[in-house]
Amino acid sequence: MERLGRQPSTVELHAFDAQWSEHCSYKSSRRHLKRLPTNGAGVVLGPGEDAGVLHLGVHNGERFAVVVAHESHNHPSQVVPFEGAATGIGGIVRDVLCMGAEVIAVADPLRFGMVDGTQTHQAYVARSVVDGIGAYGNAIGVPNIAGDVYFDHGFDENCLVNVVALGIVKETDVIHSYVPKDAEGWQIVLVGKATDPSGFGGASFSSLTLDARDAELNKGAVQVPDPFLKNVLMRASYRVFMLLRELKITAAFKDLGAGGIMGCSAEMTSHGGYGAEIDLDGVNVAVEGMAPEVIAVGETQERLLWVVPPEIAPEVLRIYNEVFTLPDVAYNARATAIGRVTTERRYVVRHRGSVVMDVESEFLTGAIHDELPYTEVIHHAGAVEELPAVDVETLFPKVLAHHDVCSREPLYRRYDAVVRGMTVVVRGRADAGVLAPIAGSRLGVALAVAGNPRYGRIDPGYAAEHAVVEAMRRVVAVGARPIGLTNCLNFGNPRKPEQYGEFVAAVDGLARAATALDLPIVSGNVSLYNESPEGLAVPASAIVACVGAFEDVAEVVTPGLKAPGSALLWVGSRELVIGGSVLAELLGTESALPHISYGAERAAVAIVHDAIARGVLRSCHAIRDGGMLTALARLAFDAMQQGRRVGAEIDFGNPLCEAGGFLCEVSDDSGIDLTGALRVGKTNDTSELIVNGVRFEIARLYETWSAPLAAIYP
Repeated sequence: MERLGRQPSTVELHAFDAQWSEHCSYKSSRRHLKRLPTNGAGVVLGPGEDAGVLHLGVHNGERFAVVVAHESHNHPSQVVPFEGAATGIGGIVRDVLCMGAEVIAVADPLRFGMVDGTQTHQAYVARSVVDGIGAYGNAIGVPNIAGDVYFDHGFDENCLVNVVALGIVKETDVIHSYVPKDAEGWQIVLVGKATDPSGFGGASFSSLTLDARDAELNKGAVQVPDPFLKNVLMRASYRVFMLLRELKITAAFKDLGAGGIMGCSAEMTSHGGYGAEIDLDGVNVAVEGMAPEVIAVGETQERLLWVVPPEIAPEVLRIYNEVFTLPDVAYNARATAIGRVTTERRYVVRHRGSVVMDVESEFLTGAIHDELPYTEVIHHAGAVEELPAVDVETLFPKVLAHHDVCSREPLYRRYDAVVRGMTVVVRGRADAGVLAPIAGSRLGVALAVAGNPRYGRIDPGYAAEHAVVEAMRRVVAVGARPIGLTNCLNFGNPRKPEQYGEFVAAVDGLARAATALDLPIVSGNVSLYNESPEGLAVPASAIVACVGAFEDVAEVVTPGLKAPGSALLWVGSRELVIGGSVLAELLGTESALPHISYGAERAAVAIVHDAIARGVLRSCHAIRDGGMLTALARLAFDAMQQGRRVGAEIDFGNPLCEAGGFLCEVSDDSGIDLTGALRVGKTNDTSELIVNGVRFEIARLYETWSAPLAAIYP
């Protein structure tokens, strides 16, 4: 009121509530995020817009880039799992689309509560989230190529639904989300679904702790998805991209996410140095008589906003409304002009002839800060308790059946992984998904995610570092060159110093790892207030996605053991500590967390890439949950499924520890620097894995590994 000099209107109150929420403003996280490395030779566009952009390669003299965005939809997915998860996919796809890119893939890191029975609420959430992701992604025709799933009691009341999307675009064709210079008088064009009351208050809702007593009220803050309309919107937008490129016109394009029409139009114009005049009477609505604050701030799905020169606005409207017939696809869907750009840096909204909002643009959209106290997290040292040998015969089947290790095929089969015909390696068959996204080009893209909640519970900073390292390893394991990262930081209530301290520690961990590995972070998201009404926060969850590039996608390392007589090498760290591992959980013991050595990581990556270049690497798997022996089993399962009779024999005291690195099958290890690798065994022509003298039938192990989630995802 002091800055306005008067009482704010109802519309203004809702506008500031949304725009200054944690979800929109990053008021308590922004200052810490500045420590993350965001620049690099391959960065075309870093954080600050709807998505980041990384250089991929050159094809036919044109520079191509990968567009990548990473978001969360945690609160909506806990309250209304199917719709919440589906709209998460819808939102992340729009973020990539609005950069002028063709959307080529999605991914979904998921964290669920323990699903001990098929009829529990946790099982309902886990099933419905996956069904929502599959239903939406399949309907829009975008393959789901990567992701991971963890089950933990820490997520019983707050699931985490993170989503990632990739796009492909020529670097000269990137569209920005702010109006360019000399944009006075340009038209503001709203495109998509008719605005309705769904999603009203969504930004504020995502910045609160969920309370079961408000369940029905919270459902109203969740948007309603329409993937079939989105499919048409995407294709229509591609046509508008063509128009702009033919006419060599610069425009601005942005997803209507948090804060709705108000948030989107205010940010687009303010960040370009302008103001805006919006007429809510021009907005296509689904329900007559809605209050102006609902029209202005509601977060109805499937909407986009263009700012274009007035001379081409009629053609943009024609493409959406007549060529792609939006009004025939969904009730009152359309493209419509709702305002204009002004040189006076004020944000003005009218409704039925009256001004209902008139504020300084920078006051509305400018950065606000919430300097919160936090408790410094002490790095977990732990007692160094090495287990040189374990009872493999008893423990290995238990590890394979663990919910964090067992087959995710029951989930993945709900997703279309090959639609669009560019998938090279499908999800679940290797450490990363791989695409060949440009017709006639040999350029390829890999995508992998990581973030272990068992580590997060013990040491949030370490967990964040490890997520970077593991995501990188997974991209390297398929033969790609890591080029950049995204992150989603999922934590509890920042107003509790101990929970805010976990977030700060995680940011520091991300910064250390990304800087040490020379991997810029180009996109990301912060999701806070993930705690139960009793104040129990989710395990600290820094979830990282890594993008990799191939100059020649034919060099991809395909899944599965390839031939008898190969040497098996463990490349990388071979510490026998088991802190945070599945094995430690099964044994009920604690230990130090595996040490992270960035010099050793770079050396291991160099060994893998050198083996690929010399043509001796037959297969490879990153060592993660379940340890080296699980990595070997996964390679054996893939070979079996592809009809190859290849087994293996290894001898190693504790092959279930998760210290990390790579398990590599090589045809010739004579040229490999064995100071960074250890020969642990060889492949054979049997259908068995022989581990420290214990024989396991591969087919029987596969049954053990495949069964646990089948009842949850029938």
